[in-house]
Amino acid sequence: MDKDNKKYHDPSEYIRNLQQLLVSDKKKIGFLFGAGTSLVKNPTTKESYIPAIRKMTEIIETELTKEEKYKKPIEEIKKEIEEDQKVYTIETLLTKLELKKKVIGNGKINDLDKKEIKSLIESIKEQIHNLVGIQDKVEAKKLVHSTFAEWIKKANRKSAIEIFTTNYDFLFEVAFEYHALSYYDGFTGSYQPFFDGEAVDDLSFLPNQTKLWKIHGSLGWHYDETLKRVLRKSPDSKDILIYPSTLKYDHSRKQPYTALGDRLTNFIKQPDTILIVCGYSFGDEHINERINTALLENPLGHVYVLLYDKEWDENEKKYCYCLTEDSDMAKIAISNCQLSVFGMRSAVIGGVYGIWRLKREPDKDDSISIDTYYDEDAYSNDEDEKNKELKQGWTGEGELILPDFEKFVKFLQCMIFPNINENKI
Repeated sequence: MDKDNKKYHDPSEYIRNLQQLLVSDKKKIGFLFGAGTSLVKNPTTKESYIPAIRKMTEIIETELTKEEKYKKPIEEIKKEIEEDQKVYTIETLLTKLELKKKVIGNGKINDLDKKEIKSLIESIKEQIHNLVGIQDKVEAKKLVHSTFAEWIKKANRKSAIEIFTTNYDFLFEVAFEYHALSYYDGFTGSYQPFFDGEAVDDLSFLPNQTKLWKIHGSLGWHYDETLKRVLRKSPDSKDILIYPSTLKYDHSRKQPYTALGDRLTNFIKQPDTILIVCGYSFGDEHINERINTALLENPLGHVYVLLYDKEWDENEKKYCYCLTEDSDMAKIAISNCQLSVFGMRSAVIGGVYGIWRLKREPDKDDSISIDTYYDEDAYSNDEDEKNKELKQGWTGEGELILPDFEKFVKFLQCMIFPNINENKI
């Protein structure tokens, strides 16, 4: 704690510790990647190929309301969501529709009968499917996921890296196969590859292969009613996915999701294990529950959350940072010392909330290293002069850049290639 009664965390101390964990072969390393890691930008338009949820909501709503019969119902449901003091997104819209479908009976709700509600739900899911299926639009070698695959190949770890992702897209598969990186995703066979839950539970036969676990399903997954199996085929609108709604908790208790969820739990329970989370903001209760339960059973396990909490405030016309001491994410970490949350301006470490601030001003050599994970606040010349007079020049405060997936991957690569070209990614 400083004289201003604020608590601070020195990023150089904690990131150095994270580097040591990543380099050490004593630790089993896993990653949990959420939607934030799929926001790959089109180099021409500078827009994300897969839009973030708010942009996705706008796109899908525009498409849906081209049909006159959906305009009024969607507007009414939007008001209901806002009256519930919730943010209107495709997730809250789907949740409302799923709940209405359960109770509608033979009547109508929002001028829609049961058949029309089911049709609207299917249309939304098809739109999500279309927005996520971008594998033919991207160039593999330019993907940040491709650089991540390169890091895995060069890292040469004793224990295979395990990747858990809530994303449906093929970006990791495209990148891994571009680099000829051998990986296992729970499917067996070549003519009609099928999901093998028992193999996921016992991986002794594949000790050295990278693991890719798609815990919300994937494009191309189909349930075969005759074989009673999940098969991998060409993707279409009938793919089985856990779509974004509060009902995803119920869906997660079905196969193959149970086996994949169990794998996440069992991974965290292993001795000398760390899980690094990026692009995921702890919005899925079924995942959060598994993480918390596993940590309770493994006092030596640890989860590091790289939280991208920077958001544009339209009213203030500036960026704000959502990891505050009374935020839900901070409360989760304050109550669990085995879970560290690294936000962009602040962090919760060891159950203590604090602002990022370097303890000492770095010299030239230190700055080269620190720049790979931290962006110190800068002053204009006028501000420098003013601060000199007040004896308040350098503050040490700044922004941790690792919650940005691209910056995090570059940080990983720098541990193998210290003089990596800054324009590599």
